[in-house]
Amino acid sequence: MTMENKKKMLPRGLRNNNPLNIRRTANLWQGLSKEQNDPDFFQFESMAWGYRAAFVVLRTYRNRYGINTVERIVRRWAPEKDGNDTEYYIRKVTVLTGLERTQIVDDQDPRTMMNLVAAMSRVENGVPARQVEVCKGWKLYQG
Repeated sequence: MTMENKKKMLPRGLRNNNPLNIRRTANLWQGLSKEQNDPDFFQFESMAWGYRAAFVVLRTYRNRYGINTVERIVRRWAPEKDGNDTEYYIRKVTVLTGLERTQIVDDQDPRTMMNLVAAMSRVENGVPARQVEVCKGWKLYQG
């Protein structure tokens, strides 16, 4: 099997280096691929840039909307109106992170944030996140 065919078999978020499946908008993210072939989701140059974007979105949720618990984050990220099983998503993230659904997420703690984003990536893509890539994304985010 060629590398091209192997890549086609990956979940969409991983093919796009966009592990949390950030939808395309007018935003011009750092680390975007020059070619944006997916009509719905951004494509990044590397997984690290995709994870960085996820951390930025979560910061925006907190600062702009006061969204700071697993439950509220996931309800905004993957709403039922978009066809998501939001309740399953919340339960899975709480199991994977050890956070309670209504617990305020410590967004200054790298371990907490990297675990949260890795858990969300797992739900989005159906496979465990590579922690080394999540860590690289956190470092880019911290700038």
